Amino acid sequence: MSEQFITRRDFIRLLAGVGVTAATAAALTNFDQLRALLDQEVALETGETSAHAHGDARHRWGMVIDLRACIGCDYCVYACQAVNDVLDDMRWNVHLVDRTETGTIYHLTRPCLHCQDAPCAAVCPVGATFVREDGIVIMDYDKCIGCRYCQVACPYGARSFNWTARDAASGYQPDWGSAEVEQRPRGVVEKCTFCVHRIDRGLTQGLVPGIDRAATPACVNICPVKARIFGDLNDPDSPVSRAIAENPTFRLREDLGTEPNVYYIPPEGMI
Repeated sequence: MSEQFITRRDFIRLLAGVGVTAATAAALTNFDQLRALLDQEVALETGETSAHAHGDARHRWGMVIDLRACIGCDYCVYACQAVNDVLDDMRWNVHLVDRTETGTIYHLTRPCLHCQDAPCAAVCPVGATFVREDGIVIMDYDKCIGCRYCQVACPYGARSFNWTARDAASGYQPDWGSAEVEQRPRGVVEKCTFCVHRIDRGLTQGLVPGIDRAATPACVNICPVKARIFGDLNDPDSPVSRAIAENPTFRLREDLGTEPNVYYIPPEGMI
């Protein structure tokens, strides 16, 4: 075997080592198919389920943010920083203050919008950013090479680059929550995940994201005025679907065709 390349025959041997028969491997005609099958077999060997890695297509997770109700308290920002261990200069959830054309001040908070046609995923050269089958745009930090193409491509400024290694917590624990995920390594891009670790864990326990707190994003749970609503957009009876059906809504930069899974209820006076 070359030190730089792996032959198809060697790859077939490798697949056979994780339980794929030589006949099945030989029937595959390109390395993309081989790699996909190898990933599937390795996932089975390690106990990683398809739902955990790629989401469940029966669901499409989304959020509604009610700009009429939001009071700008920043609780959602702080809870996100505590639970996801995010530093102040890399906020995954951003609070902006704006004014309607009639002069009404309102508070707009912006997580990652989890676009269905995500520019960040389209430009990633190594597949480190991808859209799960349940609509969540996720990062594989082990694959990320730090090129920052995704950060440039995101039209919403929802991504931050991790410039430095650190061992200290963000400083928002324990007042705003405990860190529930590992700190990201130096040299990768990071962003809001909809607290995907809660969603995946909750589903395995029979919980309903958006209803059961343990399976719901931290920013939604902590809001004192219920300005954030989360749930399954594929379920017409979910709170998030009902909020969209019963109220006028808009999505940021809909003209771009990114199809975000975050909807906003406009404040009074917004045209």
